[in-house]
Amino acid sequence: MYDIKWIRENGATFDNGLKRRGLEPKSSEILDIDARCRKAQTDLQDMQKRRNEISMQIAELKKQGKETEVLVHEVSSLKKGMAEKEEEFTKLSAEIEKILEVIPNMPAEDVPVGKDENDNVEVRKVGEPRKFDFTPKEHDEIGVNLKLIDFESAAKVSGARFVFLKGAIARLERALAQFMLDTHTEEHGYTEYEVPLLVNDATMYGTGQLPKFAEDLFKTTDGRWLIPTAEVPLTNSIAGKVLNEEELPLRITALTPCFRSEAGAAGKDTKGMIRQHQFYKVEMVSITKPEDSDKELDRMTNCAETILKKLGLPFRTICLCTGDMGFGSKRTYDVEVWMPSQNKYREISSCSTCGNFQAIRMNARYKTNGQKGTQYVHTLNGSGIAVGRALVAVLENYQQADGSVIVPEVLRKYMNGLEVIK
Repeated sequence: MYDIKWIRENGATFDNGLKRRGLEPKSSEILDIDARCRKAQTDLQDMQKRRNEISMQIAELKKQGKETEVLVHEVSSLKKGMAEKEEEFTKLSAEIEKILEVIPNMPAEDVPVGKDENDNVEVRKVGEPRKFDFTPKEHDEIGVNLKLIDFESAAKVSGARFVFLKGAIARLERALAQFMLDTHTEEHGYTEYEVPLLVNDATMYGTGQLPKFAEDLFKTTDGRWLIPTAEVPLTNSIAGKVLNEEELPLRITALTPCFRSEAGAAGKDTKGMIRQHQFYKVEMVSITKPEDSDKELDRMTNCAETILKKLGLPFRTICLCTGDMGFGSKRTYDVEVWMPSQNKYREISSCSTCGNFQAIRMNARYKTNGQKGTQYVHTLNGSGIAVGRALVAVLENYQQADGSVIVPEVLRKYMNGLEVIK
């Protein structure tokens, strides 16, 4: 969301940001409505002032026993006019908000301009993909052959894009999640949260899922939403608050199941566990002062990369171009892990700074010591990392010719010392 005061003062910058996103300029349309809205507000205030003046005159005339009929009639007319102006102001304010709430965040000035994923820019590559002396299998085939992944039973229970994990592979997923949480809380300074999995409209609106992406979400019969990521409740934990400067940066993390309808990804990755309706993810959220957010994004991305380094998984980090960035993002780094069966890198973490975009929607601010007023905080979020995709990457990168899977060394203490899944 944008602050209308900022658009009034930076119309050209606003339109240029939209242009870099591949969108048409909007400032003229918005500012025209805004001018009418402000005039309605001024007219209303003038009417209120005149009504108050007349009310005082009427009271004085009554004390003197003089006639007040003309003034009473004027008050009646003013009340009617005030009601009309208030309705006009409310309608125009809602019109501006309706436009602004579906306009994406402005990309940072140095984000590469592009149309889609083909225009993303590689930042770094870490680790060399393993050279197999046999044809590597896909993760789903590995798991089915081990009799520890069951798609058929899950399809009977829930439909497509669900899975049963069993035995050692179920434990391996749990080990991955525990390892990620331990790393982020013990080494990276994040505080672990347990969060609600069901949230209301205002919460989804605060982080930008509503109203634009309702079709990608699951909604309950009582009007609440299943979270698509722990970013939603974690970030909204500061909604409506004024934080003290000493509280920043605030770094929080949570492991949750995530629920997505994948309506916008129909036909993509229908096989295996890459894209499911339900999956686990460890999420990182940071709340910072504006001047610290870019540095915090680099820090957060490094935290995600550290997980893959410890797991011994090859990866690359890319900067998303303007046409591939998420709705609320100002800058995004995607971390992509190597998938042997596909012979390419696939996204496993996405780390973004949103600037004050979400903070404006949530009305989340902070106060600087010794200064008057408040400022909007900056919010950041990142996968730390997607547990299901990490499981896929481990199965594929650590598979053996006989169909077994070596357990990465950092996970063995969570697996009761198990070294190989057979």
